[in-house]
Amino acid sequence: MKKTVLALAIAATTACAGVAQADVKVGFLGGFTGGIESLTPPIFDGAKLAVQEINDQGGLLDGEKMVMPSGDTTCSDASAASNAADRLVNSEQVTAIVGALCTGATIAAANNAAIPGGVVMVSPASTAPAVTDLDDDDLVFRTVPSDAFQGEQLAKLLLSKGIEDVAVTYVNNDYGQGLDDAFTKTFEAEGGSISANLAHEDNRADYRSEIGKLSSGGSQTLVVLAYADTSGQTILRQAYESGAFTQYAGGDGMVGNALVDAVGADVLEGMIATRPGSPDVPGSDIFNDLAEKADIDPSAVFAAQSYDAAFLLALAIEKNGSADREGLSKALRDVATAPGETILPGEWEKAKKLIGEGKEINYEGASGSAEFDDNGDVPGIVVEMAVEDGKFVTKGAIDE
Repeated sequence: MKKTVLALAIAATTACAGVAQADVKVGFLGGFTGGIESLTPPIFDGAKLAVQEINDQGGLLDGEKMVMPSGDTTCSDASAASNAADRLVNSEQVTAIVGALCTGATIAAANNAAIPGGVVMVSPASTAPAVTDLDDDDLVFRTVPSDAFQGEQLAKLLLSKGIEDVAVTYVNNDYGQGLDDAFTKTFEAEGGSISANLAHEDNRADYRSEIGKLSSGGSQTLVVLAYADTSGQTILRQAYESGAFTQYAGGDGMVGNALVDAVGADVLEGMIATRPGSPDVPGSDIFNDLAEKADIDPSAVFAAQSYDAAFLLALAIEKNGSADREGLSKALRDVATAPGETILPGEWEKAKKLIGEGKEINYEGASGSAEFDDNGDVPGIVVEMAVEDGKFVTKGAIDE
């Protein structure tokens, strides 16, 4: 009997010794299908790059690996976003979430799964002002500035180029409405004229009726605040076919070379757009090098912000001392805020050591400072984009 008990004890000990450390799950919610399906892969790649570096430099906590299960929100379907978030929160049991990307998806995921589950979300792409006003128990953050700023900068950019009369159409959701409100307010306040301003529904095959109304005022410039893979693409194609406009402009949802390929480089040559960008800081240069080595386009819209979101959540988990959800929000603010020793992209081993020694750190990321305000928003810059020789190129930061 004693031999049997001893044998069982040894077997149990041996089995336990062979069991790997549990993974720490940080989910990713993106629009893998729908309006931004061509923009989502490099955003996901940015987050996965951070995960790879963390695992290569010692992993989380006691050597646990960070893994990133993902979910598809479709961008525009609130039910799909809620279901994807519910799976991550309640089935995958993630500690935190990078995402979502589209604002409506972020709001649906937060209200229906993340907030009830006490899960911190950090969106690298949800820019609508509506995110600021969420009753989120300090659980929803973003590494990208609000469209209240981007819309203002787009308006000033067009006016600085002598474009003083435009027609505007925007996708009829939180993203489109927020960006349109900010753009319209600034454009008109600064002396510009808007001949037509029209909301449109996403995912339709024909917008010729709307284009007729938009062109009736005689404006030569059409501003499209929508998504590159759905309504934005169709509207640009049909607007060109109508012959009514000679210049096109858009916001961050329209920035992607897949749009140029789909509509035609000759059609969109000279198109003007804006997107959140990265300031000229050390973190940006380091990220560019890391991304290029990983065969990721560092200029891809929201890739840097996604890297920062994943890296920040890992730092917060390390600071929190466990993979528990409780306390993570406070830890996130701690690692993102001065004072503390500066941590740059790629410096996981350094950060892990400092946290282990009980020292304060301050992450300065690929997209700049992550000093969250009371609403979980960050400062940021907006850059000018233009279509030149068949692709979007970055022209530089827009002066305030």
